[in-house]
Amino acid sequence: MAFDPEKDKQLKRWVCEETGLVISINRYGEGEAKVQIGPRVVIKKDGTESQRKTGRLSIEDFSWFYEVIDEVKDELTAHNNPE
Repeated sequence: MAFDPEKDKQLKRWVCEETGLVISINRYGEGEAKVQIGPRVVIKKDGTESQRKTGRLSIEDFSWFYEVIDEVKDELTAHNNPE
């Protein structure tokens, strides 16, 4: 079965303003919702957005992720266990 971009959905997204790190909840088709760490979004000098691989997390990345992790967990739980 080939990858179908129409089935790949981003359900929720958080972006660290300081480092550009993106955390998102995604679902492919009717599958389980999962957390994705990355990419990084950077603003180029001309004002356009560009994406880079996440790579290793800095203390700034990790501290921000620690701040939002409960919200990410709650959102992920809600998408996987709808009431």
